[in-house]
Amino acid sequence: MKAKIMRVFLTMLVCLVFVVNVLGQTTITQNQTGTIDGYNYELWKDSGNTSMTLTGGGTFSCSWSNINNALFRIGRKFDSTKTHQQLGNISINYGANYQPNGNSYLCVYGWTKNPLVEYYIVESWGSWRPPGASSMGTITVDGGTYDVYRTTRVNQPSIEGTKTFDQYWSVRTSKRTSGTISVSQHFNAWESRGLRMGNMYEVTLCVEGYQSSGNATVHTNTISIGGTPPPPDDDNGGGQSTMVQCENMTRGGTYAGRIYSPFSGVALYANGDYCKYTQYFANGTHSFSLRGCSNNSNMARVDLRIGGQHKGTFYYGGSYPAVYTLNNISHGTGNQEIELIVTADNGSWDAYLDYLEIK
Repeated sequence: MKAKIMRVFLTMLVCLVFVVNVLGQTTITQNQTGTIDGYNYELWKDSGNTSMTLTGGGTFSCSWSNINNALFRIGRKFDSTKTHQQLGNISINYGANYQPNGNSYLCVYGWTKNPLVEYYIVESWGSWRPPGASSMGTITVDGGTYDVYRTTRVNQPSIEGTKTFDQYWSVRTSKRTSGTISVSQHFNAWESRGLRMGNMYEVTLCVEGYQSSGNATVHTNTISIGGTPPPPDDDNGGGQSTMVQCENMTRGGTYAGRIYSPFSGVALYANGDYCKYTQYFANGTHSFSLRGCSNNSNMARVDLRIGGQHKGTFYYGGSYPAVYTLNNISHGTGNQEIELIVTADNGSWDAYLDYLEIK
């Protein structure tokens, strides 16, 4: 009799534990933020039907229908005082059952401040591959190839209210719904192409829907932060090259501006005119090839500076575009500012610059 009572008690206990686990899940249907198991979560929508069930440990399930735009995300939020380099290496191990019906993304999502940037690392998508812009080139990270994009949102909702801000994108060329995302490698690759990141506001695993319906279950979502990130698979130092379009660099000086002929690029018209960006280097020796030309038959000279130090000069003797190379240049490692600057203009020529390739 006692054994039977004990079996009944154990059965009731197992059922009670099951009920507690079920009741311990939290389902939200309206805009809400909070924390669970050390992770920050957020449901944001502007209209429509949404449901997000928080299942602990960074995992969640969600569904949406009749929406305009909705985001379901869990990750980490920061106080916007540190860059991603100061936080350390960021990576996410994830797995999801992702069932979109229409326009949707499965992605890493977040924001930076100063500058205000909304960013996406898109792993899978629904009926439309974002973002509908011209690729700035490809990078190879975690064994996959991603197109890199920059788009601009004008007077749109942001974490700072209605603002105009840039969006940075890495979009896989083939879909996947599980694996490791080396987030910091994407950040470094963006910055190497002149896409400057600000202080970190958040990094999350996100399901987004736009004028669509669908559901998803994120069964794995582990975020690691700290340490030094390895370079991207195609980073300089790995034997491959990086190409940066000059029009995507920061321009400065009295007259520096954009041109659209004989190529889409930058014109440096006077002494002190420059274009520059920040490049991540895994090692300290590379060759630099710059495509450009002069506006006439006079000799155009453009200095290469890395980390504020002069490393060589590119010479262009005519108006037909040509590529010239500075071989085996020694420089610092990590993030370095690369600057292309006119320092010897006599008023008789202009330098037109197309792209810089680093090997």
